Amino acid sequence: MTTPRVTSVRVDEEQQALLIAGEGSRPAGVELVGRRAVAPARIAADDESGWRAVLPLRVARWGGIALPLPSGDYAVTVDGAPVTHLAIDPLLLPGLRIGAVDGTVRIAPPIDPAYETAEGRLALESRYAAQPGARENAVFFESFYGQSSGCNPGAIDRELARRAPGVTRYWSVVDLSVPVPDGAVAVVEGSPEWWRARADARLLIVNDWLRRRFDRKPGQRVLQTWHGTPLKRLALHRPGLHPRRWLAVVRESRRWDALLAQNPYAERVLRKAYAFGRKPVWVDGYPRNDILTTGDAARIRTALGIGEGERVLLYAPTWRDDRSEMVDFVDPNALAAAADAVVLVRGHSRTIRPGRDQAGSRVIDVTGYPDTAELLLVADALVTDYSSVMFDFSATGKPMYFLVPDLEHYRGKLRGFYFDLAARAPGPLLRTQEELVAALSDVSAVAAHAPNYVAWQAQFNGRDDGSASARVVDRILDLGWLDA
Repeated sequence: MTTPRVTSVRVDEEQQALLIAGEGSRPAGVELVGRRAVAPARIAADDESGWRAVLPLRVARWGGIALPLPSGDYAVTVDGAPVTHLAIDPLLLPGLRIGAVDGTVRIAPPIDPAYETAEGRLALESRYAAQPGARENAVFFESFYGQSSGCNPGAIDRELARRAPGVTRYWSVVDLSVPVPDGAVAVVEGSPEWWRARADARLLIVNDWLRRRFDRKPGQRVLQTWHGTPLKRLALHRPGLHPRRWLAVVRESRRWDALLAQNPYAERVLRKAYAFGRKPVWVDGYPRNDILTTGDAARIRTALGIGEGERVLLYAPTWRDDRSEMVDFVDPNALAAAADAVVLVRGHSRTIRPGRDQAGSRVIDVTGYPDTAELLLVADALVTDYSSVMFDFSATGKPMYFLVPDLEHYRGKLRGFYFDLAARAPGPLLRTQEELVAALSDVSAVAAHAPNYVAWQAQFNGRDDGSASARVVDRILDLGWLDA
């Protein structure tokens, strides 16, 4: 039997696919393999004893519609071995850009390369600065720097679409692999459409800093929803803050017209950490947590491919200032076997681009899943460390475990805490995976923290009642920031 060999590769623009032709026996598998996505090929035998494979450049993920592959570098593999001699001239397709050099397929957002030069970027910024702006009854949404359409902006979008269907909803995305809500318009960051929508929308709703140049247009408003109640020190409270960073924090917070907080504790911390002065902080609970009361867990489990009756553990650590990828304190395959559970691995938004998906028979990497709150809804227990997800998951009342092998370093040198987690945690603090596995099978490990859990919910989840989105949209419409 002859070993499969690739003889040609070309892009089919109509199919939006790579067409691979080869000699030898038909391979068992041909794939386009990236750090966060894999596209398997359809393979057929050729009439002349060769074979053909069609590698789609659009894939359906999590039960959704087919979307372009995430931007990044990919390898074409034949029976697991990479093809090293690929070359494809750069080509701009409707949903993405593609090219290949020395076997590496590079997929990029569908932006004309002319706009990625220094001159092109300057031209777009200058046009943006000259626009009068705020001319459209529209919202410009951005979540985690365009890497998601979830979190608080996503929940507000759903409520706004229901209450004010005449409002145009633009979503800033890093590329078109990011799904946006039904009826919304995706605008790729840095494209001419992105700059125009950002200028013309009357309201911007974001959950992190405003990137690139931002010039507030007359009549334009900015709602900063932020993305979590803080345990770790933020902004002006971070250790070793450089004066230049201090100025950047103050300049950023002056762009916001209102700030959303999950609870009164977060209101006090965020107001001081961002020097927000006397501007309004809306203590309305977190819209993203409404789904914990109203969501359909069965639908989400089906989308994730989780069988009925399976125990689900969600591992969701925060990022570290001293590393770009997700922490490796857990072996998810070993944890799945020891706990007899499906393990969902959720990296922080800052680890989406540099990280690589985990894999295993009962391991599902959900770092790229659109909405963290849906994962909280289906999880039977949460394993985290210092992530603000602890303040959201507690609204469910389900068990939490804190895997914190670097507690002293993180608390004492890296970031610092606003309160003593060890004294107040609503679940056990654990140092090793072995301790975690033991605690997961020990009911008393969680029961011992029940009083802390009750106090925690009273302080942090008082407004996570399923109606936070409605309260926020009420404010937006009552203030006249948008027309219903």
